[in-house]
Amino acid sequence: MAKKQYFLIIDTETTITDKVVDFGAVICDRNGNIVNQCAVLVNGIFGVDDLFYDRNAEGIWSKASIARRMGNYTTMLDTGTRMLASIHAINRWLEKVNAKYAPTLTAYNIAFDNAKCANTGIDLSIFAERFCLWAAAVGNICNTKAYRQFVLDNHLFNARTKHGNMTFSTTAEAVTGYLSGAMTDEPHTSLEDIIGYEMPTLVHILKKKGWKEKITPYVWRDFQVKNHYSVK
Repeated sequence: MAKKQYFLIIDTETTITDKVVDFGAVICDRNGNIVNQCAVLVNGIFGVDDLFYDRNAEGIWSKASIARRMGNYTTMLDTGTRMLASIHAINRWLEKVNAKYAPTLTAYNIAFDNAKCANTGIDLSIFAERFCLWAAAVGNICNTKAYRQFVLDNHLFNARTKHGNMTFSTTAEAVTGYLSGAMTDEPHTSLEDIIGYEMPTLVHILKKKGWKEKITPYVWRDFQVKNHYSVK
């Protein structure tokens, strides 16, 4: 009998100093059954470094949103949906689940999460197998006619750049909206994003024949609106 395969999905929320403040991880099987999970705020970073913000942004990534987002995390600590954990404790947890499950590591834009974890001292190098869930979504979902129609129906187009380029969305929100048939807003908190958005996408992709061979890293030039939509 073949050994059961497990996947480790991680998601991070970060600070203005490019470190992880909110670390989430889920171990699941191919059907999305969760066997272990972790959701912690990083001790020594939470409440010390400002949450990430963009001076030019409005909404969730604006500087004005920091107080509300910090309040949300404080409520999570009070209700027990988050705990404070040291970097050492996070690494010990990762070592234990690697030893027990030998999972394949993935994340929606794994390069981003891997870099921020490295900046923080969270060690993801111990996982032998990995792939980018975003790249898997690009190659297995976002290049389909049905997905492009969903984008059009829901106006999922990114802003035009100063050079005149315009792309359509391939975010976790957009892909999950396509799979579920309805758009919702990611909370942009680690564990909740994994369970609500990234894990359903993973489970869907794993059911596709030859999904690994179709993994395609995102290149913005390949998703320009002018190359995929035409006037009839």
